Amino acid sequence: MLAQVISATVDGISGLLIEVEVDITSGLPSFATVGLPEGAVRESKDRVKAAIKNCGYDFPTRKITVNLAPADVRKGGTGYDLPIAIGILSATGILKKTRYKKYVLIGELSLNGRLRPVPGILPIAITASKSDIVGVIVPVENAQEAAIVEGIEVIPVASLFEAVQFLEDLQQIEPAKSSFLTERSDLDHYEVDLNEVKGQGQAKRALEIAAAGGHNLLFEGPPGSGKTMIARRLPTILPDLSLHEAIETTSVYSVAGLTDKYQGIITERPFRAPHHTISDAGLIGGGQVPKPGEVSLAHNGVLFLDELAEYRKNVLEGLRQPLEDGVVTISRASGSLTFPAEIILVAAVNPCPCGYYGDPAHNCSCSASQVHRYKSKISGPLVDRIDMYIEVSAVPFTDLTAEQGGESSSAVKQRVSAARDIQQKRFSRFKYVYCNSQMNSKAITKFCVLDASCQKLIESAVNRLGLSARAYNRIQKIARTIADLDNEEAISSKHVAEAIQYRRLDRASN
Repeated sequence: MLAQVISATVDGISGLLIEVEVDITSGLPSFATVGLPEGAVRESKDRVKAAIKNCGYDFPTRKITVNLAPADVRKGGTGYDLPIAIGILSATGILKKTRYKKYVLIGELSLNGRLRPVPGILPIAITASKSDIVGVIVPVENAQEAAIVEGIEVIPVASLFEAVQFLEDLQQIEPAKSSFLTERSDLDHYEVDLNEVKGQGQAKRALEIAAAGGHNLLFEGPPGSGKTMIARRLPTILPDLSLHEAIETTSVYSVAGLTDKYQGIITERPFRAPHHTISDAGLIGGGQVPKPGEVSLAHNGVLFLDELAEYRKNVLEGLRQPLEDGVVTISRASGSLTFPAEIILVAAVNPCPCGYYGDPAHNCSCSASQVHRYKSKISGPLVDRIDMYIEVSAVPFTDLTAEQGGESSSAVKQRVSAARDIQQKRFSRFKYVYCNSQMNSKAITKFCVLDASCQKLIESAVNRLGLSARAYNRIQKIARTIADLDNEEAISSKHVAEAIQYRRLDRASN
């Protein structure tokens, strides 16, 4: 007999429906899986056989052929265990009803028949909701994640036996419900706050501008000046994740197998801080079966690179595409995968190997050639993609002993959110543009109109600093953000002047 069960896999961060065909015929006992299965899929026959027997069902001693269609797509992972088992039980007549044809089935089986969670459930549920499928049957641990998707039933099952009971109408299982709205009440809860940063008024101002416009930021200063402390507080002033952004971010974590089975959905903007020894595959993504790297795990959040000059050059150069396009494309012989990477890059670097070049309180032990070699580790094209450069000096003792460190994160967040609301209305007719840093040439021409005094200021900066066309556009974007924070429609010379001073790295290199 032949049984056809619907399952799914992930392609990048998108789901792809897979038809699992199980054919049982007379002949010598065998179990063959075809349709480009990888190792974990081929091994499923042993897990499926043990699970069926240990759940009290008879396993057929005949020729079993499992086909995974479409056959030209490589199949990986352990999520095919449940649909293969259901297909075998249906083909042998143990499962009499065909209710399973209305559901996408996915889950890994243990030898005793218990279902284990699998990665990539959220994009699979999204794909299922766009088809004629009634619902998805998933392991209990994956239910909260899948329940985020509206318009589809999510049936949590703990074992193969429980799945069979449900499909035979012998047991009722209540569909899982998402707790996203409940979890949103905790969005403002952070363990850190911006008012804990003493002094550093200019750095905190730059952080606010970066949050308001989605701009990349580089801090340079001696050890202990607070670069890392300031950067870690950027998520606390960013606007709350929208439902769309939360689903996008959770999809990336789901594919990487990093979602919390109890939380289901990510409700806070990611903050990723990889060590400088990370490989290019770890940062950008890759592997034999391509997985998202740190830059994609920071999607809709912050990627913080501390000690920027210590990263390997080939690793840093891999950041060029995601910083420019907001996506990461990984090409392999079998095809290409694209992962989202809309991030705010925050980097911190010392001025020299010892860290005290230009510090009046400490003597620098580095030679001029050492300082030059150290700074040259960060290439010009990468620096050109960083919008703002801030010198962070050591905090004076009077600021350290002050009782108050300044505004709280919630106060700054209100201004940032107001500026982002202005930008969302402005770019409502532009596809894939949500904040000022994402503006293309057409949007810059339309929304960054400069009067004569502003043009003169930028012309002087371009001529004196030798700015590139990209740097010129970034100054316009930063000026637009500063004007939005001031709730002003027109960009004035004060906005342009402040934007220019954040291109100090161009001044240093010239």
